[in-house]
Amino acid sequence: MTWVFGVLVFWIAAWLLNVRLSKLPKSPVIALLVPAIFGITLMVIWEAVVRGMEISPVLLPPPSAIAVRFANSLPTLWVDFVQTVIKGALSGYIIGCGAAFLTAVAVDRSPFLQRGLLPVGNFVAALPIVGMAPILVMWFGFDWQSKAAVVVVMVFFPMLVNTVQGLQSSDHMQRDLMRTYGASYPQALMKLRLPAAMPFIFNGLKICTTLALIGAIVAEFFGSPIRGMGFRISTEVGRLALDMVWAEITVAALAGSAFYGGVALLEKSVTFWHPSQRG
Repeated sequence: MTWVFGVLVFWIAAWLLNVRLSKLPKSPVIALLVPAIFGITLMVIWEAVVRGMEISPVLLPPPSAIAVRFANSLPTLWVDFVQTVIKGALSGYIIGCGAAFLTAVAVDRSPFLQRGLLPVGNFVAALPIVGMAPILVMWFGFDWQSKAAVVVVMVFFPMLVNTVQGLQSSDHMQRDLMRTYGASYPQALMKLRLPAAMPFIFNGLKICTTLALIGAIVAEFFGSPIRGMGFRISTEVGRLALDMVWAEITVAALAGSAFYGGVALLEKSVTFWHPSQRG
């Protein structure tokens, strides 16, 4: 059981190093180094536990086997990435969030829609994706269009609710001041309400990045051409090729992190004036 002692020593050393680094002045290097050390520590412990306890690769492959399968399957992983992320998740994300934004402006303008549409939206948002996905697959076919439709359903109402809340975040004194200046609704929208709503809008966009990827992958379990992350995961699980399943999960995690990080960087550049973005 010497490997257990080695794992404990390595974990304690990495923990102390991270504690020491986290106390240093903030910098981009430190901000990247701390989570990198944490992630490497988890991978090393995972590898040691799987090999030390002789766990079957069918149950849990080690990270080294996943990395080898990842490197050997890059063409397949790329095809699945394009099918699921680019065609399904990204297209549905753009359509759903764009439609939700335009609807939110209409809802903000109309008290009737505020009272009628939002309660219905809360009801639709509570519908389980495993119930909606097969219906939308039957409606829109087995290619990426049905996956984009599932993503639209998943992201529309979270984006709508956040945008409506943001448009209503400006206080009454600010709105009265705009009316005193004789500003029209479009002028008040562009000069006051939209800038005040930006933190809420980007909060909705960041939430929807995760929902879009999950929706596209789950929808592929209910019908897909012979490509896509969801299709590959369900197929390889049936073949007990868990290393390929973990390779697909790695691609999904990297894509989701990059997607979220891109939206967060855009938020930082647009809402630099907001207290949450000031150092």
